[in-house]
Amino acid sequence: MKLEEYINRIEPSSMSEMKKAEYRWNTIAKPLKSLGLLEEAVIKLGGIVGADNVSLNKPALVIMCGDHGVVEEGVTQTGSEITALVAENFEKAKTSVTVMAKVAGVDVFPIDIGIKNDGYENKDLLPFVICDRKVDKGTKNIVNENAMNYQQCMEAIHCGIDIVGELKAQNYDIVATGEMGIGNTTPSSAMATVLLSMDVEETTGRGAGLCDDGLRKKRLAVEKAAKRFFENGGSKEDAFNVLYSLGGYDIAGITGLFIGGAIHKIPVVIDGFISSVAALVAIGICPTVKDYIFASHKSKEGCGEAVLNAIGLRPFINCDMCLGEGTGAVAFLPIFKMAVEVYKQMSTFAEINMENYKDFEKEEN
Repeated sequence: MKLEEYINRIEPSSMSEMKKAEYRWNTIAKPLKSLGLLEEAVIKLGGIVGADNVSLNKPALVIMCGDHGVVEEGVTQTGSEITALVAENFEKAKTSVTVMAKVAGVDVFPIDIGIKNDGYENKDLLPFVICDRKVDKGTKNIVNENAMNYQQCMEAIHCGIDIVGELKAQNYDIVATGEMGIGNTTPSSAMATVLLSMDVEETTGRGAGLCDDGLRKKRLAVEKAAKRFFENGGSKEDAFNVLYSLGGYDIAGITGLFIGGAIHKIPVVIDGFISSVAALVAIGICPTVKDYIFASHKSKEGCGEAVLNAIGLRPFINCDMCLGEGTGAVAFLPIFKMAVEVYKQMSTFAEINMENYKDFEKEEN
């Protein structure tokens, strides 16, 4: 199916179901709106799945793994071989996010969508098995040429869409986004520079702890990539063009996850800076996708907050995290589940013979 046909299937979330969920919150025996953003999250979830059907019983984390040609510009501390090494450690449950996921009860799905090195080993007895959906062995160097061609980008987006459909068929009810790709904050910064019309100094941070010289090289690479994009007739209004010119297979795959969530009516959670840029692209391709997206946390990296502001989503937690891999999204999921269970289980004012709180703020307005 062509992307346009997928997009045509996307419907806005239900306003009537959201109002129904809001009414339910207002009848629960506690101070009105006292769970703040968490109440808003459950209301939004109600608009996706129905106010009477909200649940977060089977969460999944999808980690898109891919390499980036721009690494040759000296923008990272380590080489591309580390991407495959970390992917293998996902498989062995020996990374930060797999430990966190185990605590949170989240199933982890590492996806090889563009790893340069095939050095990892698939072993049936390991907790997680890397799923091979490789489009190509890494992107091109965005300083000199497009990261990928049109067809490759489309294939990566379709990969994300298909994975959401497969997870829904297995009864997963929420998808957290994660990524692994040495150098991937550089293309993300380049995309943010173009999409938000911001200065390179504002969009480009130290990533995984660059020294001053490394940061200088990274900002120069982002500046050159953005300049090349515009000199070749690129427009920030064409989100898809920005993606295949400046992005990566991991970023395109996550873009597909967000679009897939809207198609299959499953909520999808932004992790940090990189996946927020993918969300911005997905919304640029189809604005209705925003109805199905939740922002987990405010990333410490670069212009993470600016990207979320551009999307129009407020993050739920702020721990100064910038690790990636889906760690922020996984940290948010137990909090979200607590709110869902309060919504579903708590007594109403009527059930305990207590008079409802009045919404004076609403009456004044």
